[in-house]
Amino acid sequence: MNYEIKGGAFPVVECKLEDREQMITEKGSMVWMSPNMHMETAGGGIGKMFSKAFSGESMFQNIYTARGAGLIAFGSSFPGRIMPVQISPGREMIVQKTAFLASESSVELSIHFNKKLGAGVFGGEGFIMQRLSGSGIAFVEIDGELVEYELSAGQQIVVDTGNVAGFEVGVQIDIQQVPGLKNKLLGGEGLFNTVLTGPGKVWLQTMPISSVAASIRPFIPTGNA
Repeated sequence: MNYEIKGGAFPVVECKLEDREQMITEKGSMVWMSPNMHMETAGGGIGKMFSKAFSGESMFQNIYTARGAGLIAFGSSFPGRIMPVQISPGREMIVQKTAFLASESSVELSIHFNKKLGAGVFGGEGFIMQRLSGSGIAFVEIDGELVEYELSAGQQIVVDTGNVAGFEVGVQIDIQQVPGLKNKLLGGEGLFNTVLTGPGKVWLQTMPISSVAASIRPFIPTGNA
């Protein structure tokens, strides 16, 4: 599979496949394809479907198979970037559950629950994430711009939860309260932040869709005009 990322604020990734090569997506992100691409929708078993339903994800995957050399493109759903990630044993990645766009069929998607109680109770979207494992190329949506950090062992960074796009499996995640009652009530930063602890890479996004939605919500009329 060869690919090219095209476009500006609303990018697409165009994938050129050889005969019988496959791509998968979970949220109907296909924007165009050659007529010899065959689509099949699969659920992945009752247990897997139940865990996806519990996490609020789509219970189904669309699998696209090339019948002869083919082309398929997947489009971003929000202004930002599409980041290609090479997944291999020992180089797995944890991403926000809305970040996964598409991948080669050899990449496996599974639900990742943060183990620490703080992250589970207060982490919101950061609690339930996706784990990308197996072997192959995956494409991840980044809201806004991408900022990457390489954390050394024990090094920490404190992040607003929505700005966490993903991180390597060696990175630990937990939740930290904003200090001080006045800060909590008047600071406008919410009650909790996410703490990422190295070693490993972390990927941060500058314009999460959740923050954009919160910013425009006060300007949306309610009730009848």
